[in-house]
Amino acid sequence: MGAPPPEDAEAPASPAPEEPTEPLWPRAQVPPPPASAPGGYPPISGSWSAPPSTAGPTTSPVSAPPARRGPGWGALVGATVAAGLLAGTTGGIVGGALADRSEATASARRTSVDAPTPGPGATSRPEGSIAHIAATALPSVVTLRVETGSGDATGSGWAYDDAGHIVTNNHVVADAGDDATVTVVLADGTQVDGRVVGQDASYDLAVVAVEDAALDPLPLGRSAQVVVGDQVIAVGAPLGLDSTVTSGIVSALDRPVTPGGDEDQSFINAIQTDAAINPGNSGGPLLDMAGDVIGVNSAIAQLPGSSLGGQSGNIGVGFAIPSDQVATTVEQLIETGRAEHPVIGVYLDSGYDGEGVRIADGGPDGAPAVTPGGPADEAGLEAGDVIVRFEGRPVTDEGELVVKIRARRVGDSVQLTIRRGSQERDVTMVLQGSG
Repeated sequence: MGAPPPEDAEAPASPAPEEPTEPLWPRAQVPPPPASAPGGYPPISGSWSAPPSTAGPTTSPVSAPPARRGPGWGALVGATVAAGLLAGTTGGIVGGALADRSEATASARRTSVDAPTPGPGATSRPEGSIAHIAATALPSVVTLRVETGSGDATGSGWAYDDAGHIVTNNHVVADAGDDATVTVVLADGTQVDGRVVGQDASYDLAVVAVEDAALDPLPLGRSAQVVVGDQVIAVGAPLGLDSTVTSGIVSALDRPVTPGGDEDQSFINAIQTDAAINPGNSGGPLLDMAGDVIGVNSAIAQLPGSSLGGQSGNIGVGFAIPSDQVATTVEQLIETGRAEHPVIGVYLDSGYDGEGVRIADGGPDGAPAVTPGGPADEAGLEAGDVIVRFEGRPVTDEGELVVKIRARRVGDSVQLTIRRGSQERDVTMVLQGSG
């Protein structure tokens, strides 16, 4: 039994999901993916597909959920990081990004945004139709190309505000260091330089700034108002094909998805959709039928052993980061370059295989399992306690617990049901922040 993960800690390693997921961009054979190729989605579990020989769109597989101890999705590949997340340490859970990769060997806060001016062809189609929404949104969606000394990556993004901020996935620009070049390709083919102003691997979100680019921001919708069965539209650059539009429905809500590798795992309380999403779609908007952004496309599921040119393609199971989470995180990234992560302050027992999630007997390097003065400590939790429910809903693994916590905000009150011995009791705690 390895070092137990903290309560906002990262989840312990979990078995590979039966259906691997991958990022929207291709990664190296093992995470993290190399930079290159059009943006794709990261896999949620399983090995990364080998990147194509030439730069192209990337995607990360989300892979099917791993075997679980109970009903529901289990942690994805890389779930071992979840343990540290609960305690506030760095790390992440398994998942896949959709950025397309191939290997070569602080500004004003966003205010209310009106819908962009309809593009060519929109007026000839009924308002509210897929064609009308697509024509209106396409001019605000961009393709991102990140070039580094070791390769490139291609993904998608969309205009967030009038100050030149573009939202994308962290995995699209993860390798954009000092020696990297970020090029933003507008819908009309114009290319402008971009600059990464903030990124967060845990939420798989990043902000790129551009100057002198007349982009109309897309209106942000409320993901909390989305219901299963709602029609949705995905826009992006799958396989490097700019300005591609696909449609589908919301297949499910609140899917605990953890794409990424050991160093860059993300924790997403995702919107699941059957709209076609492929490598290169990473960072692109998921729109509702009002043309509002309700999510950021981030990962896809893939069948075990499936691949296409070194990458997995769409099988009708894609995942998007909810817009309510996007709004909170992006504002922080614009203002400070980083985002706060809500934590409860505990390390989890990665070797526990019973019902719920067990708090470890101790943390790494002799640290206490329950952080002194943290939310769990103040609520009276102790080493060995088992967390069986979060807000009244069963918790089946560490990754799921981390995702549920990360979906909240610092300062939110949450209720956990704890089992100590044969007794269960409900406790309420206020989430603290850990950047």
